[in-house]
Amino acid sequence: MVNFSGLEFIFRFLPVFLIIYWIIPSRYRDALLFVGSLVFYAFGAKLFVILLFLLVLVNYVLGEMVWVMPGRRRKVQQRQMLVTIVTVDVIVLIVFKILALKVKASLLPLGLSFYIFKMISYQADLYLGRMRRRPSFMQAAAYFTMFPQIAQGPIMRFSQGWIEKPTNVRRQTVYIERSVSLAKVEDGICFFAMGLGMKILIADRLGILWNEIIKIGFESISTPLAWLGAVGYSLELYFDFWGYSLMAAGIGLMLGFRFVQNFIHPYAACGIADFYRRWHATLGSWFRDYVYIPLGGSRCGTFAVIRNLMIVWLLTGFWHGGTLNFVIWGLVLGLLIVWEKFVVKGLIRRVPLIGHLHVIVLIPLTWVIFAISDLKELGIYFTRLFPFFGTGTAVNPGDFAKYMGIYWPFLTAGILLCVPVFYNLVIWKRRNPIVIVLLAVVFWCSVYFSSISAGNPFMYFSF
Repeated sequence: MVNFSGLEFIFRFLPVFLIIYWIIPSRYRDALLFVGSLVFYAFGAKLFVILLFLLVLVNYVLGEMVWVMPGRRRKVQQRQMLVTIVTVDVIVLIVFKILALKVKASLLPLGLSFYIFKMISYQADLYLGRMRRRPSFMQAAAYFTMFPQIAQGPIMRFSQGWIEKPTNVRRQTVYIERSVSLAKVEDGICFFAMGLGMKILIADRLGILWNEIIKIGFESISTPLAWLGAVGYSLELYFDFWGYSLMAAGIGLMLGFRFVQNFIHPYAACGIADFYRRWHATLGSWFRDYVYIPLGGSRCGTFAVIRNLMIVWLLTGFWHGGTLNFVIWGLVLGLLIVWEKFVVKGLIRRVPLIGHLHVIVLIPLTWVIFAISDLKELGIYFTRLFPFFGTGTAVNPGDFAKYMGIYWPFLTAGILLCVPVFYNLVIWKRRNPIVIVLLAVVFWCSVYFSSISAGNPFMYFSF
């Protein structure tokens, strides 16, 4: 049921939860969101729901001792408590990552990386005086566990869901109740339908292409098919995660939250750094605010800036997985960003096409590193991508035409949606009757394909 594209979620859990959520008094909605999220999580993670509840309890109780009132001086005890709870959260994350890597993959709790990062940002914001008053237990618990985000993000900040507003009573503040309106519900349904279509009709179809290439064996594919596979996997990952993010944002709108934008047309970016400001934007801003800036950010010397960037990208690689390919992936991206920032920054500014070529050519290559955990197989794939390092293009010369003939509609749809104007046209016209009919067709086609398939989980569930 934790799979948003599953029929049980779409036609059972979600409508029942929303109806109850809309009809109960607003003061009970946080409690319902917390309880409903635990039920949702328990269906997919079973006993790990106990770990989630304990982490919620510990983070809230210790957070009470971390909180600093705005304008007040931070005390040593508060700093020590912040270090303590963040250390506990990080240790939990590392221990389960190692258990999943060394013992069994199923030992990684669903969404652990995402809700741990939300807990750390919550503690940091408490300590930095970004909250005028302490959140209640239900507010914090609902924030940590809210089911639209717990499995795969986005990593929303507390202030994005529980907005503070000053009152005239002794300069106190109150948390504004989230408003649910028909317009938000309508928009939420539109975004949910778009995300579902991206997942089922594009990502899952392109996933079949990548699986076919794996079955063939990397040593048996031609160079053109290797490049087609790199592009196909890049688009699969993009529309799988973007689709999930749109579905999560759509559900959030239906619950009265603001729209959380997690992807901002990354393939239209001008450079690798710009790409990752747009890709999984909530994770990028998390690392910027809670790792990069505390390390000194870009306000220090060249060597220190390079060090800070490499630390951030090494941690980003480890966050995604404990195998060596993720570490290599993170370090390669860090080096590419250093290259852009210190070597070709002026050239990219004068000739933006170079930055766009970085994205179009280099990003798919980095996704190959991301996708293949076996370093020997990774090496073979790169010899197919660059045949002057290997056996050339003579291997199965007709395979490219075969698979291109099958998957060109999904590749074409994916590439068109990477161009901002096509996606934005749907967004701007989402209340147009023609667009509404189109989204209805997309929704029911997605439901059909979901019903006849085994149910393909979202790719980021494994992180």
